[in-house]
Amino acid sequence: MSQMKKTKGFWLSIFLAFVFYGIMEYLISSSTLNPFYVNTLFYMAINIILAVSLHLIIGITGQFSIGHAGFLAVGAYISAIFTMKLQLPFVLALLAGGIVAALAGLVIGIPSLRLKGDYLAIATLGFGEIIRIVFLNVDYVGGASGMQVSHMTDWTSVFICMLVTIIVIVNFTNSTHGRACISIREDEIAADAMGINTTLYKVLAFAIGSFFAGIAGGLYAHNFYIIQPTNFGFLKSFDILIFVVLGGLGSMSGSVISAILLTIISTYLQDYPETRMVIYSLVLIVMMLYRPQGLMGTKELTQLFIKRPGAQGGKSNGKHTAA
Repeated sequence: MSQMKKTKGFWLSIFLAFVFYGIMEYLISSSTLNPFYVNTLFYMAINIILAVSLHLIIGITGQFSIGHAGFLAVGAYISAIFTMKLQLPFVLALLAGGIVAALAGLVIGIPSLRLKGDYLAIATLGFGEIIRIVFLNVDYVGGASGMQVSHMTDWTSVFICMLVTIIVIVNFTNSTHGRACISIREDEIAADAMGINTTLYKVLAFAIGSFFAGIAGGLYAHNFYIIQPTNFGFLKSFDILIFVVLGGLGSMSGSVISAILLTIISTYLQDYPETRMVIYSLVLIVMMLYRPQGLMGTKELTQLFIKRPGAQGGKSNGKHTAA
């Protein structure tokens, strides 16, 4: 019965997602939404992909990575090369960007396996900066002046990529492999002692997270007409990290919600760059003071609608019923 409920809930979620897609597609095609709101919608979906992909690395596997902008840059530039230089289809370019970003995730994941916490964060930050400097000095992709890219990202492509990212990572998290990653986050030594291949799962988490960050990079590149190395600095990595931390480490729903909220705040305050950063910082400070576990903690939205056994009715037999 429980499995049947999960299956029904899954298909209901897919149905509602496509209803939302249809409504937005109608509003966009009929020009009801002006370009500003359309661009905000696209940027929101791209940020959700980035937040969910980093959630797998940090929130599920417990690997503190702050080099996600590097994978975003790899996906952006590789996909742009495929479409602008090689004249290949956009879908193929997205896949290529994701695959090369996944390989980059393996490159940083394998040597960094012995590092933990702050040391791993520094290593991934250095990797992201190396990627940015490489693209900064390669004339083939425009160097410091950037690379012009045709606008190919549309609502259908960005929605499908976002939906696939969420479905894959939700199913991965709920699988045996996902539970192995969670055990590594909780206690890596104990997980290793229980026979879990911690090396394999940490590298796998890096590769999957990097792949979807690369997909987001391809969508990003083909939505903003021009990409420059300055778009992928360490501040971009911190922006993505904030999505995960603010939403709650271990909660994918929290990552999605915080990505939506912060994208809206950032977009509406972009005309006031100084004020925007002050308000942005104040929101984070207040959040960390009064709710350090994040918006959702480790819970998901679906858990809010599940009745807890014993919460209502039942015999207490003189004892308190467990909530």
